[in-house]
Amino acid sequence: MSWESVYEGAAAAPERLALLPDAVARRELDDEVLSGRSALPHEKLDRSSRAFDDEGDRWSARPVRELFDAAMRRFVEARPGASDAWLAPRLHATLRLTRREAGDSELWNHLALRVAPDYVLWRWLGSENENGGGGEARVNPRRFTGPFHVQAMARLWWAAEMYRDGRNYATAEAACANQEMFNSALRQDVFLHRPTAQTVIRMLRDGTVTSTRAANALIKAVNTAGSTIQYELVAPDDPLDTKARRLWIEDLTYAPPVPHDSLPDGPDDGEVDFSSVARLLPLFQELFTTAPIRGKEEEEPVENPYA
Repeated sequence: MSWESVYEGAAAAPERLALLPDAVARRELDDEVLSGRSALPHEKLDRSSRAFDDEGDRWSARPVRELFDAAMRRFVEARPGASDAWLAPRLHATLRLTRREAGDSELWNHLALRVAPDYVLWRWLGSENENGGGGEARVNPRRFTGPFHVQAMARLWWAAEMYRDGRNYATAEAACANQEMFNSALRQDVFLHRPTAQTVIRMLRDGTVTSTRAANALIKAVNTAGSTIQYELVAPDDPLDTKARRLWIEDLTYAPPVPHDSLPDGPDDGEVDFSSVARLLPLFQELFTTAPIRGKEEEEPVENPYA
């Protein structure tokens, strides 16, 4: 029995997003669920979920569910991982949150276990990194309920948040085409400094970094150097415009669905100063030239279609 046969997809999705406690989510993730042999208990999860106090359009589940459906259709003949770069900016623009709201794991639990568990299985059940190449395929439970840089939906939203340049999602799209920008960079505090993130993305886009192992080496070098070099002093960054973020969130009521063949607009809360990237670029290029790249001779360069 395949996971496609045990899930009803959009037909089973709730009308509203909600908050699902971590303990409840973890309790339901047995081997039958993680291997796709058994569906999650919808009614039981609904009884354990808590509705948002705000009853506005922001918490409608339908636009988010439709986006995951679109991703699974669009990338049906590709590796599921190829969908990340397409999906991340569109999920961010569809699910308009403050960073505080996005830090609540209970929202992501509800999305993964109740709104689109079939997406989690589609994206991760066949992943070599998940399954280790042996035994029965199963999804790591942290893809359903786990840290923001691992959980299936939260990692996409936060990657778009950290790698966008103001309203421009093109930089986030380019970053999300390289899995090391999820696996390594997303969890590093140094990448909260926007000029640092944008400089690394610049090196991805200009062809300096062309593989996941090369990206891993650069990220490690940048993170290590950040313990002695204060990037904030070398490359100042203006604070984000919180008013612009609030207006972008409020505008969701009147915004059309996100486009599928072009990028949406993010919050117009300020772009990174180009001069800050220009100051960091030669430093990061120097760090990269001396960074050891594991398996450098064996790994083929990975073409980034979003560069």
